[in-house]
Amino acid sequence: MTAAPTTDGVLVDRYGRVARDLRVSLTDKCNLRCTYCMPAEGLPWLAGPQLLGDEEIVRLVRVAVQRLGVTEVRFTGGEPLIRPGLVGIVEAVAALEPRPRISLTTNGIGLQRLAPGLRAAGLDRVNVSLDTLDRARFAELTRRDRLDDVLAGLAGAAAAGLTPVKINSVLMRGVNDGEAPALLRFALDHGYELRFIEQMPLDAQHGWDRTTMVTADEILAALRAEFDLSADPAERGAAPAETWLVDGGPARVGVIASVTRPFCGDCDRTRLTADGQVRACLFATEESDLRGALRGGADDAELAARWRTAMWGKRAGHGIDDPSFLQPVRPMSAIGG
Repeated sequence: MTAAPTTDGVLVDRYGRVARDLRVSLTDKCNLRCTYCMPAEGLPWLAGPQLLGDEEIVRLVRVAVQRLGVTEVRFTGGEPLIRPGLVGIVEAVAALEPRPRISLTTNGIGLQRLAPGLRAAGLDRVNVSLDTLDRARFAELTRRDRLDDVLAGLAGAAAAGLTPVKINSVLMRGVNDGEAPALLRFALDHGYELRFIEQMPLDAQHGWDRTTMVTADEILAALRAEFDLSADPAERGAAPAETWLVDGGPARVGVIASVTRPFCGDCDRTRLTADGQVRACLFATEESDLRGALRGGADDAELAARWRTAMWGKRAGHGIDDPSFLQPVRPMSAIGG
C-alpha cells in the first residue's frame, strides 16, 4: 500500500475524507445471540492475549486524539458493558487533552446499574439496540428473555444524564417489520431518539439477502402512515443517519440506509478492533495491525504513521451493489459498530 502523506494531525484518505470519528471495539463477546448477528451457540471468541489491554486501548485512543485529529470516540463491542475495565477506560479517555466526545453503543443489559458510574467517568451519551417491544419476539430475535433489562437500561441511562439516549432498531421482513410506528411512539413517549438501520451483510452466518431486507423507503412509508415526517433543516454533515422532523418537531427520527442510500462520500469514521486492527471501512476485507507494532516497541509517532497509511488506502465506497462485493470475514460482533 502506498504510504500516506506525512501531514501531521489528520487521518485523510485519497478522496479527501478526514476521519474524526473513532469506533473502538472493546470485546467481541456478547451476552445476546441476535439471529441477524451470530448463531445460537455463539462464535469462537478472541483469546485473552489477543485482546488489547486497557492501557493499550487508552494509548491508541490518545494517539488518535492528540496526533490524528479524532474528536469523537465511540466504544462498541460485541457488548462493551461486559468489558471489566470499561469505566476506567472511559475515565482515562475523558481526561485526554483535547477531550473527545465519548459515546457507547450497547444492548442495554446492565446499563441501569452501570450508567451512573459511566456518567461520572465522563461518558457523554449512549446508543441502545432495541428491535422490538414484544417480549416473545425479543426472546426469539435475541435468544434471550431480557427485554425488561434493556428497557430498564434505557431508563437508567436517561436518569443518569447520558443524553440524548438513542435507540438503534433493525427491521427484518416477516419478523418485526410491522413495528416501526410502535417503536417510534415508544421513543417519543420517553424522550429517546430513534434510528432505524437497514440490515447489513455483516452476520456471522453470511445469510444476508438483499431481497429480504427492509429498505429505508419501506420504513419511511410505514412511519408516514401514522406520523407526519418533514425534512430536517439541520445540516447532516457526516452523520450516518438521515433525519426527519416528526409531526413538525422538535422530535426527530432517523434512518441509516447504508445499503440503499450509501453515504460513503461523507464518511468520517475509522475503526479499531478489540485485537488492535485498524479498519478503514465497516465492510473492509483488509486490516492494518497496530497491536503488533505497539507491543513491539513502536513509539506514538510510528503508531500514528501506520494509522495514517491504513486510512490513506480507504476505498471510495463499500461496493455492496458491485457484483464483486465480498462480505467481510469478520462479523459485526468482531468488527465493532
